[in-house]
Amino acid sequence: MIKLAVVGATGLVGSEMLRVIDERKFSFDELLLVASEKSVGKKIKYKEKEYTVIGMQKAVDLQPHIAVFSAGGGTSLEWAPIFAAKGTFVVDNSSAWRMSPAHKLVVPEINGSVLTGEDKIIANPNCSTIQMVLALFKLHDAYRIKRIVVSTYQSVTGTGKKAVDQLMNERAGKEGPMAYPYKIDLNVLPHIDVFLENGYTKEEMKMVNETKKILGDPSIQVTATTVRIPTIGGHSESVNVEFHNEFELPDIRKILENTPGVIVQDDPSKNIYPMPVNAHGKDEVFVGRIRRDETQPRTLNMWVVSDNLRKGAATNAIQIAEYLVARKLTH
Repeated sequence: MIKLAVVGATGLVGSEMLRVIDERKFSFDELLLVASEKSVGKKIKYKEKEYTVIGMQKAVDLQPHIAVFSAGGGTSLEWAPIFAAKGTFVVDNSSAWRMSPAHKLVVPEINGSVLTGEDKIIANPNCSTIQMVLALFKLHDAYRIKRIVVSTYQSVTGTGKKAVDQLMNERAGKEGPMAYPYKIDLNVLPHIDVFLENGYTKEEMKMVNETKKILGDPSIQVTATTVRIPTIGGHSESVNVEFHNEFELPDIRKILENTPGVIVQDDPSKNIYPMPVNAHGKDEVFVGRIRRDETQPRTLNMWVVSDNLRKGAATNAIQIAEYLVARKLTH
């Protein structure tokens, strides 16, 4: 008897979570749609049934078994412990708990087995990190990663509805609210999240630190440049990875083809390679442009694309919830 709460149900990721729950046939007996006070009372139609959005305290009082959060870091820091104190498993999509030593950072295909009944607050990784580590974790097992250089090309959907509206308004020649400090249509912004004292952005440092935590190897060196581009459908990444051990390209392809959640699209002679327009609405991580870096030994180049609202957020969170139920940790 699963009582499921979706916190932040009126946002982009919250709406995607509802779609993923439906598509994956995640079984629940009661669904609570939760949002901030300004959205309380709003009606949301889901699977031919109309739900009334409720506030945070009411949701806590109803004691859901699982609450998937996509409501921002501040909300999560305030409310996740309150839910957890009632026995609720919180799967949080913000950055609030990701680097906390006391909380697990989980991509189920990689490290779902670390979860126990004591893990009441579980962190969902950054969208860009998820797709990269899913493409790399089996390769790390085989060859041990030494260093990663990653440049991202991230969809405006990663910022939220305001950013999508800005792009569409600019494309239509209309004035409107600005999510970014500059126009985004026909432009590229090398600026995601706030700049830190070291010159990197917070988004870039998320990729650095989360990769090490998820793969369980603090020795991996990671350097990232994260960039916003005027696309909808998914994030793209150019990944250059140096291994400790030598590899052969056919073995790399075979490992990737056998990595759960990964689809190899790599036939340049037929113009086959991953693109966000084709990843949109899909749960998989797509990998192509697989080739050696000819400038140094034991180094691989690859192009990684995934829908950031799906595997990068909603799908991964619901997969964690599925794992909790399958392991009977919610009872």
